[in-house]
Order: sequence, then C-alpha cells, then structure tokens
Amino acid sequence: LARQDLSNTQAEGLIEHFGTVLSDNGGQLVDNEYWGVKTMAYKINKNRKGHYAFMRTDAPAPAIQEMERLMRLHDDVMRVLTIKVDEHA
Repeated sequence: LARQDLSNTQAEGLIEHFGTVLSDNGGQLVDNEYWGVKTMAYKINKNRKGHYAFMRTDAPAPAIQEMERLMRLHDDVMRVLTIKVDEHA
C-alpha cells in the first residue's frame, strides 16, 4: 500500500524495486499485480486513498525479512502485509 500522491509509474517502479531486492537475496518475484488507487476504510498517515499492489514471491525467509525491512523504511510505503501460503495444487 503506497501513498496516493505517487504516479502510476512510480508505484509500479516500487514493485520492480522490491522485486530486485528479493532477487538479490536469493528469491524471485513470481507474479505481481498493480491494483491501482483505491479508497481505504480508514485514514492511514492522513491519507484516505492509496496505491494497492499484490506480489507473489518464492523466496527464503531472510529475503522476505529484508524486503519487509526496506518497505517499512521507505517513505512512500504506508502498509505491508505478508502472508505465507502452502503450495497450491
């Protein structure tokens, strides 16, 4: 979830940036979806809207932890949610 005042290309650039962080640490970005600007249920950092993105990864735990750490430090990223999923059949 990124700030609403970013352009679409900047938001997609963030996805690419964090994908390279994963690949540098031994993981890979399997799939990503840019969902666009959506209205949130409540304000986060005084923002009512934000750029949503979905990233499906295949990476070891240290790579995910490093990506999450960098996301939390990045000024444009407001919220991060990581879910571990068992393999789908």
